[in-house]
Amino acid sequence: QVQLVASGGGSVQAGGSLRLSCAVSAYRYSRNCMGWVRQAPGKEREGVASIDSQGIINYADSVKGRFTISKDNAVNILYLQMNSLKPEDTALYYCAAKVHTSCPNYGFPVFEDWGLGTQVTVSS
Repeated sequence: QVQLVASGGGSVQAGGSLRLSCAVSAYRYSRNCMGWVRQAPGKEREGVASIDSQGIINYADSVKGRFTISKDNAVNILYLQMNSLKPEDTALYYCAAKVHTSCPNYGFPVFEDWGLGTQVTVSS
């Protein structure tokens, strides 16, 4: 089972930035897809960004150009740099993983392992 521990959420004004971090044990698998998923109150979970062991990266259209997903293989950390935040980015953000697979070329996989969420609140 993959373990994920996310941190870095908080409150920020519109236009501000936050960086989320997630310690992931999925690195021990040679093929993996890791990503960030968010859920706003009253809404379904939506994929935000994903990256796999081969370097394939996907973003939701709503965050393209503002968010950047990256990973540090040396310390097994997944990051989500969020810039130009908007009130509609307010949500509980989860890091997630699926092992023994690559990320799809488009969209997001059905992640199988989840960390606890970290709250991001953007005020106008």
